[in-house]
Amino acid sequence: MLTPTMNTKEILQYLGGEAAFTYLAKAKELEKKGMKIVNFGIGQPDIPTFEHIINAAKEALDSRFTGYTETAGIYELREAIAEYLNNRYSSDVQPSEVIVAPGAKAALFLALSAYLREGDEVLVPEPSFPAYPEVAKFLGAKPIFIPLKWLGRERGFKLDLESIERAITPKTKMIVINNPHNPTGAVFSSDEVEWVMDLARRKKIIVLADEIYDHFIYDDLKFKSFLSFPDWRDYVLYVNGFSKTFSMTGWRLGYLIARKEVMPRLTVLAVNVYSCATSFVQKAAVVALKKSEEDVNKMIELFRKRRDLICSRLDEVRGFEVWPSKGAFYIFPNVGKVLNELNITVEEFVNRLLISKGVVVLPGTAFPETYGKNFIRLSFAVDFTSIEEGVKRIKEFVEELIR
Repeated sequence: MLTPTMNTKEILQYLGGEAAFTYLAKAKELEKKGMKIVNFGIGQPDIPTFEHIINAAKEALDSRFTGYTETAGIYELREAIAEYLNNRYSSDVQPSEVIVAPGAKAALFLALSAYLREGDEVLVPEPSFPAYPEVAKFLGAKPIFIPLKWLGRERGFKLDLESIERAITPKTKMIVINNPHNPTGAVFSSDEVEWVMDLARRKKIIVLADEIYDHFIYDDLKFKSFLSFPDWRDYVLYVNGFSKTFSMTGWRLGYLIARKEVMPRLTVLAVNVYSCATSFVQKAAVVALKKSEEDVNKMIELFRKRRDLICSRLDEVRGFEVWPSKGAFYIFPNVGKVLNELNITVEEFVNRLLISKGVVVLPGTAFPETYGKNFIRLSFAVDFTSIEEGVKRIKEFVEELIR
């Protein structure tokens, strides 16, 4: 059992990984054996990084911009990030309130490390991205999982506001809100976001706002960022990055927004962990922010069409209950009827599907507790042909098992 008094070596024994990378490795092994894989597992846009971003990186390399930079990031990039967010969310972020990191995961680590101590509690709506509870455990804090409300195929997932408030104790330090949400594809409403912010004010807790999928919004939904509140500095740690919006997953660049008074502490932590983000990637990121609007919009429209296709095809699979996600690029169907009929766990379902049909999906229990035991996650960041073929194999798999 994990306890706050354990040392780092003991805690590491209890840390979990990320299922997307575990199943990616399994798929690669099957590919080596000649199996044709359809991979709905990894959360990575299949669109190549936009050409103007690649060219900007080449120019930086050609100009020999390859040394260390200031730990917080080059000023040009921090200024561009602040301007970008302010234009998008009518906020007032200053460059001095931005710290650049080698990936949004590193930014999450900075935020959690700077504020959590042994014995603190962190509220995590579940299912969730695994890094939140795992880093909290590493720091000796305790993740408290609050299941989202599943309202069926017509209404999807919502925050359970009453349960969130009931879970707050004197030890509660933070609540993590990932919006749009991985793995469910939910986009929490303005009312839900405002309620969480009001809770933070009343209970004096921190909101860790992970908005990495903020551009992936469908069906003309309105998205409310935590940066849009005038008093965000008092309650919000904001994380975002370049991996999803600009299809720069392998470039590893993210950032954290926080009030400038805590930046010295964050910078000291950062310099001890990673020194600085990659220099020429930072130069390319400036161009990404300033010149990518048209490319991003095209990608989002493409992903909307893919979402529509995968939902329509999954609806044809016996026992699947499919809610069309409103954001990110994931579908999180309820497959409980199939599992009950076959008397198997979701992990068994996923592993047998991979081995027999070469289709990678992730079990809902990978996110990361038991709430997802009746769900699977599929990423639709793949081409139309793969969606058609992959869901066809899933349908065949289910029919063969139930027959």
